[in-house]
Amino acid sequence: MARTDLKLIVGLGNPGTKYVRTRHNAGFWFVEELARRHGGVFRGESKHQGELARVRIDAGELWLLKPSTFMNRSGASIASVANFYRIPPAEILVAHDELDLPAGVVRLKHGGGHGGHNGLRDTSAAIGADYWRLRIGIGHPGHKDLVLDYVLQSASQSDEAAIRAAVDAAADAMPVLLEQGAEKAMTRLHTQA
Repeated sequence: MARTDLKLIVGLGNPGTKYVRTRHNAGFWFVEELARRHGGVFRGESKHQGELARVRIDAGELWLLKPSTFMNRSGASIASVANFYRIPPAEILVAHDELDLPAGVVRLKHGGGHGGHNGLRDTSAAIGADYWRLRIGIGHPGHKDLVLDYVLQSASQSDEAAIRAAVDAAADAMPVLLEQGAEKAMTRLHTQA
C-alpha cells in the first residue's frame, strides 16, 4: 500500500486542568506529543470549538485538533474543521482511549463501529465512519459499572507510563503511515513488544 494521505489528526479528550492526566485524555496526549515533536502550537479556535495546531510531518502538512466540546460532543468540532478545510473523513485520524486494549498497547485501523465509545459515536454521527482510528489502550477496570469513574480518573503511575510509551510509539509511526502507508505503520505498531 502506498502512502496514506492524512490532513487532520484529532485527539479526543476533555478540556480543563482537572482532566489533563485522566485516561480519557489519551487522545489529547497523542496530538500534544505530535505538536511537541513537530513544532506545532495549539491555539483556540472558537468557530471550530477546539484548539488547532499546524505541523509538517516529513513531506506532509496537516492539522492537529483538540476539541473543546468535551468527549461526548467531539463530532461538532471535528465536522467544523473538516468542512472548513474540505477534508474528507478518509483523510482524518482520530486518536482515542481504548478500554479493550491493555495499557501500553496501540492499534491503528480504518473505519468500523464506535464500540461503545461516546466520542467515536458522536464523531461518526457527525462525519460518518470512514475515518482512521488510533486506539490507545488504557485497560479495563473489570466491570462495565466501573468504566465511567475509571476513564475519568488519573491512571496509576505504571499505567500512565505504559500509555505514554504507547503514545510515543504511535508518534514514531506517524511518518511511516504518511510516507510508506498503513500496512507498514500497522506492522510497526502491532508488533511492538
